[in-house]
Amino acid sequence: MDKEFLIELTNKIYRLTLFFPKKEPLRYKMRDIASDILAKPSEKDLEILNSFFEVVLVQNWASPSDILAIQREYANLRELLRKDKPEKKKDNPGNGNPGIVVLPQFNGDRKDRIMEFIKENGRAQVWQIKEILPEVSKRTLRRDFETLLEQGILERVGERNNTFYQLKILQS
Repeated sequence: MDKEFLIELTNKIYRLTLFFPKKEPLRYKMRDIASDILAKPSEKDLEILNSFFEVVLVQNWASPSDILAIQREYANLRELLRKDKPEKKKDNPGNGNPGIVVLPQFNGDRKDRIMEFIKENGRAQVWQIKEILPEVSKRTLRRDFETLLEQGILERVGERNNTFYQLKILQS
């Protein structure tokens, strides 16, 4: 892992948090976590930082494009960490071979990107996938989600603006 890349990312967090209110605890918490990641990157810290980015977006303390750019860089770091560490195998009651999760492959298309996001984050809303795939309309993304629902891979939870999709929990 490139230390200079981590230093630059940490500096970006410090610069970004300068726009937060002076006594805002999140300002210092994000800096602490960025420093922890600089010292020893961990998926847990990256997950927490990603959640904080969502709060910052809602609070409108900085430019959404700046926030999303830094968030993307940390997501890339998370991917690098995952590639460096061997994957743990999980039980999948639906496939007779315990210890291996079998999910369909979609040949590198949008559905793969959607599934990858849901595996990383646990769940997704259409607007979140729209940020990853800005060239795809929301209507097309909804059709992709419908296809994954029909295939029994995902389940829909909530309604209207609170609708999100997650991996379907298989009952044994």
